[in-house]
Amino acid sequence: MALSLEQKKAVVAEIASVAIDAHALVVAEYSGITVDSFTEMRADARKTGVFLKVAKNTLVKRALQGTEFECVADSLAGPMIYAFSQEDPGCAARLIKDYAKKNDKLITKLVSIGGKMFDPSELGRLASLPTKDQAISQLMSVMKAPVEKFVRTLAEPNTKLVRTIAAIRDQKEAV
Repeated sequence: MALSLEQKKAVVAEIASVAIDAHALVVAEYSGITVDSFTEMRADARKTGVFLKVAKNTLVKRALQGTEFECVADSLAGPMIYAFSQEDPGCAARLIKDYAKKNDKLITKLVSIGGKMFDPSELGRLASLPTKDQAISQLMSVMKAPVEKFVRTLAEPNTKLVRTIAAIRDQKEAV
């Protein structure tokens, strides 16, 4: 179905607005995927903070101009699905990786993060990045560790004294 000029402008504006705020972009070829698989993938994408879009490559190239994902514009060819990570950098990569395991017709073509384009083999590394909640919990555990160790160090002499007195008591009771 051909798009009118106004519809094309709307698509470009929508993709551009998402690309400006996105953390990462994963581009995959989707030839031969069923509608049911796409519907399921889109539902999971909404839950995980991923913006999925199937659009003409020329429109996407225009939308990516002036964003950090402009580096992928020259490599867009064929039927592509665009997954923009909006929550954390790895959410789009996790979504595409999970569905590529289920469906061998979903082939990752490009991965972009931080204004650089990476080989599709980097999808696994991007997918293994922690989520926002996981990153916060890791940071909190690192921040809390020195305080815990300090408290244990302060408490150790008293604990050692109590253990020594208990050992002397047990020794006297045994005699």
